[in-house]
Amino acid sequence: MRLRILGLLIGLLGFVSALSAQGNKLLVILEEESEKAKYSQFWSDLQDRGFQITYRSPKDTGLSLFLHGVPAYSHLLILPPRSKGLGPQLTPNLLVDFVNQGSNILLALSSEHSVPSAINSLLLELDINLSADRNSIVVDHFNYDTKSADEKHDVLLLPSTKFSKAETKNLFSVDNLIALPHAVGQVLGNASPLLASVLNAPSTAYTYNPKEEGEALEDVFATGSQISLVSTFQARNSARFTVLGSAEAMEDKWFDASVQVPGANTKSEKTGNKDFISRLSAWTFKELGVLRVGEISHYLNEGEQKHAANRTDVGHLDLNPSIYRFKNDVHYSIEVSEWSNNAWIPFTTPPGDDLQLEFSMLSPFHRLNLKPSSKNEASTTFTADFKLPDQHGIFNFFVEYRRPFYTNVEEKRTVTVRHFAHDEWPRSFVISGAYPWISGIWVTVVGWLGFVALWLYSAPSQPKRDLKAGGGKR
Repeated sequence: MRLRILGLLIGLLGFVSALSAQGNKLLVILEEESEKAKYSQFWSDLQDRGFQITYRSPKDTGLSLFLHGVPAYSHLLILPPRSKGLGPQLTPNLLVDFVNQGSNILLALSSEHSVPSAINSLLLELDINLSADRNSIVVDHFNYDTKSADEKHDVLLLPSTKFSKAETKNLFSVDNLIALPHAVGQVLGNASPLLASVLNAPSTAYTYNPKEEGEALEDVFATGSQISLVSTFQARNSARFTVLGSAEAMEDKWFDASVQVPGANTKSEKTGNKDFISRLSAWTFKELGVLRVGEISHYLNEGEQKHAANRTDVGHLDLNPSIYRFKNDVHYSIEVSEWSNNAWIPFTTPPGDDLQLEFSMLSPFHRLNLKPSSKNEASTTFTADFKLPDQHGIFNFFVEYRRPFYTNVEEKRTVTVRHFAHDEWPRSFVISGAYPWISGIWVTVVGWLGFVALWLYSAPSQPKRDLKAGGGKR
């Protein structure tokens, strides 16, 4: 009996360890039950990763995203609906509230189905724009699959994006080409720092409405790299919203399809859809790119506590004091972990990027790069040593790390910095700038004493007498 219970506990622990960093409850909105079989490999992959999948139709009267005012699910996957809307339980306002409370959404679109106005309104809330033509499609006459789209050129074959910015870590890289059939193009607003494109269309792509070919080609919605085929939005609370322009890319048919780009010397190859969709869903459902802050400490790096982090003979270490004196030497450290599929691992910044510490009042007095000093199985410790500024007041140890595809890190610790006490000011003889004044004082004293000595010990001259010869009386 005990062995059975032990085996059950081990099984439960193994199951829990496979969950995302946020939770495992996933709601899938699927209008037609018959379409469920098209994505069987994707469902199996999600279940292997520990997700509890609930399938609902948008027409289901018992559908609700919230239970007692909080999200009933950690994640939401919306597949392209055939009807004109998503129903009263999936309005744009409810979906925005779902994200505002920390849950994540993966929205899949397809040009085979008209985009409902509710989805268009929802994406406008995130500064993601779709074409006014609800049947708009992205085509490319140079990067298409010659086997399945030899005439329409509406099955795009693209490599995964290589991000140019040094601080952007590529979490979506795959080896093979990604097939995107019947893709819906999106245009991202320039003003929002919360938006990022995972996959852009090549320069030869454009959008048009196949039902109005003659008119649409004169005034296209977007062309080239303006078109985002896979877009991500990460809110300030680190909730994630992903728009996949091609729902067909998740189908079994394209997970292991053989494709070929145009050209005389090209060869057939397998698509990288399975790996790409797995990575994209893992990011959306917080299995990738999740950062966690562990222990934060700071202390006076002087006297007996100097270099205490590298010593073992320090008895009592005064950690995280609330008050310092200006010009004190201070040591600061922070532990950061990264969630990778099923475990916390040490976080490493991308090449060319740094985790920074600001010591600020209203504006930073110091902005320092934190250096990794040690690692354990689950975290990396970043540290910095510096001297406090010559200014008293209320200061903050502030670490802010906001990078594309990573959850936000924002940690602040407030301390008081006081001025010198009366008995802490350095004596004048140790201040090199005071040497001229000290010298002037002693020159004055020595000169005065010399003058007094000279005056005291110099005998006055004898008075002269006027003597006359024969000085007798007449």
